[in-house]
Amino acid sequence: MCSLTAPSGRRWDGTPTAPRHLRALRVAADSPSRLLRTAQPSRCRDCGNRIDWYTRPQGRPVGLHPQELAAAAVPAACRWHVDSGIAHPAGDGSRWCRIPHPVLCPAREPAEPLTPQLAELRRRLALRTRRLLDTGAFTPPPPGEPTPASGPVCRPSRPVVQILYGRYLAARPVDDIQCVAQTRRRHRCPHRVLAAEGPAGVWVLMPATAARGQLALPAVGMAVYDLTHLPYAEQLRWRTQRCPAHGSAPAAADLALADWEVFDPLLHHQHIHARLPATAPARRERP
Repeated sequence: MCSLTAPSGRRWDGTPTAPRHLRALRVAADSPSRLLRTAQPSRCRDCGNRIDWYTRPQGRPVGLHPQELAAAAVPAACRWHVDSGIAHPAGDGSRWCRIPHPVLCPAREPAEPLTPQLAELRRRLALRTRRLLDTGAFTPPPPGEPTPASGPVCRPSRPVVQILYGRYLAARPVDDIQCVAQTRRRHRCPHRVLAAEGPAGVWVLMPATAARGQLALPAVGMAVYDLTHLPYAEQLRWRTQRCPAHGSAPAAADLALADWEVFDPLLHHQHIHARLPATAPARRERP
């Protein structure tokens, strides 16, 4: 029995070769998502190797290694399977499974000892990263400078954003959130969601309340980028993570998953900041 995702037809850096016949993809008019499910390849920010993004049952994205592996070589806790475009953190009973990329990423230290098969695959990914660096095809992100504990937080790396009276945790700073729509050349839109000329949110201090069914949290304030004062259409554009041009073009498909995570003050406590950004205007606390 052979894997359904054999590495045939790929270049040395893992990218697939161009198909001979291109098939146009369309999004059904009644689809709840504008995402093209077959167009979610990306590259790891740390090592440059290819990963495939899928959606978990809870809606959060997960980056998986693009190839299937023998289930016997993967620990049970690291086995994933994909069903109808949704990634599930468990095996499906077959001899093959998927594995999250962070387990194999050569830029990270493995949390647990790897099996010989996974160690060899991680070594090959490290060699591929070295080739990408030598050819200039990949540049690793610069190491971040630590922020003094006593100083104010000037620019949260993962800010909390309030949209449509719901709080979400962004994957990057507010002014770096990129549009997820697909351009006419089938590339991801390079524009930002925050328009240079247009309505924007405001930084306010809000209480870090817990969700229903959770333990009560101390009455502390946290910096939130509030968008609830904007019109409904503008908040919906932020929620779908689109630039103003693609916000008015609903027929355009999405080429990537939105980076929002439903904010949980207990799970994301390390991203709670009690001070407003230094560049934000002074605002009063909101109840």
